[in-house]
Amino acid sequence: MAAVQIPEGGTILDTFKASFTKVPIDAENGNAISTTEFLDAAESLTTMFDLLGSVAFSPVKKDMMGNVEKIRKRQLAAPLESQNIQDLVRNELKTKSHTATEGLLWLVRGLEFTCIALSQNLAKHDQELADSFRDAYGVTLKPHHSFLVKPVFSAAMSACPYRNDFYSKLGSDEEKVKEELRQYLEALDKIVAILKAFLESKEAKW
Repeated sequence: MAAVQIPEGGTILDTFKASFTKVPIDAENGNAISTTEFLDAAESLTTMFDLLGSVAFSPVKKDMMGNVEKIRKRQLAAPLESQNIQDLVRNELKTKSHTATEGLLWLVRGLEFTCIALSQNLAKHDQELADSFRDAYGVTLKPHHSFLVKPVFSAAMSACPYRNDFYSKLGSDEEKVKEELRQYLEALDKIVAILKAFLESKEAKW
């Protein structure tokens, strides 16, 4: 896989095709989240796993990309009914199908896992990435994983690079990296909270 090229004086976030900080949220329409921008931002996030530098993270990335594709497929099949994520789910469920809705459920879990891990690591300056990811895995994905999948993800946690090595890969100015990452994760956390609440509501059940 090609190494991520970070521009001079920039950060990893400058290389993302889309950012969660730019995903439109329509507060007057039940916090409707724009589908295209959300999926582009989720896809961009998966490049972060390449920086974790281990093939152990490839199943994590593959899982998230697969769920993005399930949602995109539904969006392409019914674009007018899928302009925001919530409408996409409501309209898919009317057809007695739930492929994209289930994909969204798992994608949100994966995003929450990543968000909690990185937010915790930013907040705890002496914590190694492996510990942050392990803690996040325990409260997000692990309860939903089978005994066959858990060892795959546990291996990924154990293979995390050292904290200092990871942050140095995100950009040359560590303070700038941390500040931009903090804003990015706050935006992601807000979107995850909106979608989790929606997925737990009656209208998103199948």
